[in-house]
Amino acid sequence: MTTVLGCIADDFTGATDLAGLLARSGVRVSLRIGVPDTPPSETAAFEVIALKSRTAPVEEAIAETRAALKWLQAAGAQRFFWKYCSTFDSTAEGNIGPVAEALMADLRTDQTIYCPAFPENGRAIFMGNLFVGQQPLAESPMRDHPLTPMRDSNLMRLLQPQVSRPVGLADRLTVAQGSDALRNELAQLKANGVAHVVVDAVANSDLEIIAEACRNMPLMTGGSAVAMPLPALYLADGTLSADAPKAKAPQLGVATIVLSGSCSAMTNKQVADYTSRGIPAFQLDPLALAENGPQKALDWLSRQDLDKAPIIYATANPQSVRAAQEKLGVAGAGEIVESTLSACAVAARDKGARRVIVAGGETSGAVTKALGVTQLDIGAEIAPGVPWTYCQSGGHQIALTLKSGNFGTETFFTDAQEKLGAV
Repeated sequence: MTTVLGCIADDFTGATDLAGLLARSGVRVSLRIGVPDTPPSETAAFEVIALKSRTAPVEEAIAETRAALKWLQAAGAQRFFWKYCSTFDSTAEGNIGPVAEALMADLRTDQTIYCPAFPENGRAIFMGNLFVGQQPLAESPMRDHPLTPMRDSNLMRLLQPQVSRPVGLADRLTVAQGSDALRNELAQLKANGVAHVVVDAVANSDLEIIAEACRNMPLMTGGSAVAMPLPALYLADGTLSADAPKAKAPQLGVATIVLSGSCSAMTNKQVADYTSRGIPAFQLDPLALAENGPQKALDWLSRQDLDKAPIIYATANPQSVRAAQEKLGVAGAGEIVESTLSACAVAARDKGARRVIVAGGETSGAVTKALGVTQLDIGAEIAPGVPWTYCQSGGHQIALTLKSGNFGTETFFTDAQEKLGAV
């Protein structure tokens, strides 16, 4: 069918986050890993393309995103959504702003919005400042992110150096007055030459107002949650057919592998909870991997009963992460861990695992690439923004979940298995 909304995400967990929220509508959502190398066919109403561009060089991120846009346009999409992290992960150079401006140029639109709020996961924007729970972004654990440390909470100050045109704010007082007030504010800002508008949101009701006001924009940008109301709006106005195809869940075996490369505060808690249950566990040491390679982890995996859902993890506290990065470099330490977890994913699949749970955006990208996954159908949601997905890998149908580091509760790894068992 013709694609109603074309979405582009800057990492793999962000893509599944977005796809999972769109799938709450019950309508089939298709997630593509990278830009497809074949023309669109048998497309879903909602198509999401996952890139690995969050920390890529700006020119590379722009080129990949433009290629994704071109494919989605060929699929028939007229509206587009550019998804980045709800903690606005970026550097002074980009990539959020430069990519947004490139998309605006290709779509010939002179204004877009920025709304990374996700109230269900504790992300709120007030007077242009992003909060993680009750903490300003710059005082949250994101301050120490190994790749994109966030040292300012004000989204306008973060965005302005990345773009060539003025940045403005539609604050909560405007949003609270409703969609008409927000549309009027955006029109006034446009008349004054403001191309990039940060929009406040502290509750799901704000997101509904923003989606209603902005749904006909050629381009919206933000975290996944501001796109969540769009399916209902499209169903209500007839843009999306009420008989659009629905998602279907396959029946799979219980053999499971859990792989965690994220070192976020929440993933540390999730690994601690999971390993405290007596689950077979193997912790990776980047320094040991650099010296001896992944064979020890692979040998350990070969001896495990996958029905017990063992975990292999590199998750560690910030001090340990910094120690490894000092010796191996930031990129080097990450690549060693990602390649090892990817090898473990393939070995587990070949050993019979049909359920694969992955924590961490960069890890998710590496694992899906190693598994040869190119397309996923979105299934049941485990936690806000984290669904199970279904795909083909090595001639087998598998269930795969890709979790952003800070998403989910402490019991996420157990919750994921229980959710799939109940489908």
